[in-house]
Parts: sequence; structure tokens; C-alpha cells
Amino acid sequence: MNYFNDLILILDSTVRLAVPLILACLAGLYSERAGIVDIGLEGKLLGSAFGAAAVAAVTGSPWLGLFAGIGVALAMSGIHGLASINLKGNQTISGVALNFLAAGLTTFLGQSWFHRGGMTPQLNNDQRFNPIVLPFAPELAGVPILGPIYSELISGHNILAYAAFVAVPITAFVLFQTRFGLRLRAVGENPKALDTAGISVTLLRYQALIITAVLVGIGGTYLSIAQSAGFNNNMSAGRGYIALAALIFAKWKPWPALLVCLLFGFLDALQFRLQGIRFPVIGEVPVQAIQVLPYVLTIILLAGFIGRAVAPKASGIPYTKER
Repeated sequence: MNYFNDLILILDSTVRLAVPLILACLAGLYSERAGIVDIGLEGKLLGSAFGAAAVAAVTGSPWLGLFAGIGVALAMSGIHGLASINLKGNQTISGVALNFLAAGLTTFLGQSWFHRGGMTPQLNNDQRFNPIVLPFAPELAGVPILGPIYSELISGHNILAYAAFVAVPITAFVLFQTRFGLRLRAVGENPKALDTAGISVTLLRYQALIITAVLVGIGGTYLSIAQSAGFNNNMSAGRGYIALAALIFAKWKPWPALLVCLLFGFLDALQFRLQGIRFPVIGEVPVQAIQVLPYVLTIILLAGFIGRAVAPKASGIPYTKER
């Protein structure tokens, strides 16, 4: 039974750690399906995390923090859209520039405003999104097997975590069952055909970037005022890049993207559990070797099992309207 409880705890951590990856991965899915390469997901996660924590600390409201996080992501997406859609610049360079901007600006503003080395003040429970206890979760906790699954694994997450999982079927429906989704996928494959049909390529790509900003803004907010109790320097910790890798691994499809993000979340949760454990023959493994395990396994999985992943044909290519 102890092994089962340990497994439940690992899976519970898996869900918590996978949430920002899921949101960032779905965000990248919209932009890349529309033909916009968004390397700047990392910077948007970091910027929205700072914006959410700063506003929540000042106003005391996590909901205002959420709106601020989304607002920061929208502003960064606007910059990316202006550079890559209107000015037809290199999308990769634009995204990398956003990452550098977010890394430097969050530290500078955090130090200037709060004088805590770039961090925001510690948030209390009223300033954060707290876990939601589902009906009858405490009463069912003692039921063998099903009780811990419901009370520990399914119950006890905050509203942003549940929103991340709800966003997956919504994304699948929007992209593959609606006219908007058909046009969005078409603009990433053959924007000239859409333009010939009288549909604005620029408008569709900006709409995709808006959806991207909302999702990644929620992901950044989750990092700082739901999973944590404030902003720390570089707290996105490469999650934006991992989300892009997961997107490629999932071949730009929402349900496989969910599974890949959960896989990485599981590997990340596992490394926390393995720290300090003495293994047979080799003894205790250095903490650094355990911490790098999720990234190494992700690289192995991407290199060995992804197969052929074909990106949208117009991905990264600026569109010039023919006159």
C-alpha cells in the first residue's frame, strides 16, 4: 500500500508540474498552426509570471494578477506580431529577443519596485489561487484505491490547473471541428489560398497570437501565484522551450501534446522523489545528476521515438500579399 501511496503522490506532483507545460504547449499550437514560430513562449511565461505576482502583491487580488499576467503576454505577443507579421522580420530572432527582454526586465523591475533581488514579496493565501476540494473528497479519502485517486489526485488542485486540462478538448474542438480552426490551419499551410478567397491572413495570425497570449499568460500566472507564492528570478526555468519540444513530439496535435507534457511532468516529479535515495551498488546519486534526468530523457525520447514530424508548411515564413 505504501508503494501505491507513493505512486499517487508522484502522479499528483505530475499534474501540478505539467500544468504550465500544457498551457504553453497549447499556446504554441495555435501560433504554429497559424504559421507563426513562437520561440518567445519562454519569455511570455516569465513576463506573465512576474506581472501576475507583482499585481497580486500590490492589489491583494489573484484575479487581477491573472488579468495582469494575460496582459503582459498580450503585449509581448503584440510586439512579436508587429515584428513577424507586419514588418516581416525573422520570427525566431523576434522570439529570442523577447526571451532576453523578459529575463532582464523582470529582474530589473522586481529590484526597482520591491528591492528583493528581483523577486516579488511573498504572497499569502488570499493573494493566490488556492486548491479546490471537490465534493466528498475528505469523506472518500479512506476508501481503498479509489479514495486516494479521487481525494489526492483529482481533487485538491486550483482553478487554473483544471482550466489547463479543460483547454485540451476545447482546443481539439476549435482546431478540427470549427470553421475558424479550419482557416487557422489553412493559414499555416497555404496562406495564399486563403488570401485568394478573401480571408485576411494578417487578421487570422493576430487572432492566433491573441489566443496564444491568453493561454501562456494563464500558464505564467499559474507559476507565480498558484504553484508558488510569488515570483522568483527565471522561474520559468526553460518550460517554454520544453513546451515547444513537446509540441514537435506531439506533431502539432492537442491530445498527444497533453500526453507528452504529462510525461515530462512525471519525469520531473520522479526526480524530486529520487533525490537522497541510496541505490544498490552505486549508492547515492548526486542531486545534479538526478535533476538533469528529465531533460536527458526528453532529449532521448525526442531523438529516438518522434519519427518524422512535419511542421505546417508556411511556419516561420512571412506572407506578402500579392497585388
